[in-house]
Amino acid sequence: MEAHKQLCIYISALVDGELPERERELALAALSTAEGQAAWRAYHLAGDALRAGAAGAVSDTFSARLAARLAAEPAHQPEPPAPPEQPAAADTLLP
Repeated sequence: MEAHKQLCIYISALVDGELPERERELALAALSTAEGQAAWRAYHLAGDALRAGAAGAVSDTFSARLAARLAAEPAHQPEPPAPPEQPAAADTLLP
C-alpha cells in the first residue's frame, strides 16, 4: 500500500509540473497501470476544478442550505486544561 501511495504522490507532482527529473520514470511507469491512469484523471479533474474557481459552481439554494446546517452545528469547545497535581497532604510526609 505504501508503494501505491508513493506512486500517487509522483503522479500528483507530475501533473503539477513539480516532479524532479530523476523520478519521472517511476511516475510514467505508474501511468501504465489502471490505478495510475485513474489517479492521473483524478488529479487533472481536481486541478481543473480548482483553476475554474468556485464562482457559480454551486447554486444559491445549496449555499443557503449549507450555511444553515453549519450555523446549526454546535461550536467546538476545547476541553479545559487538567488541574495541576496537588502535593501530598502534610500528614503523609515523613519527617
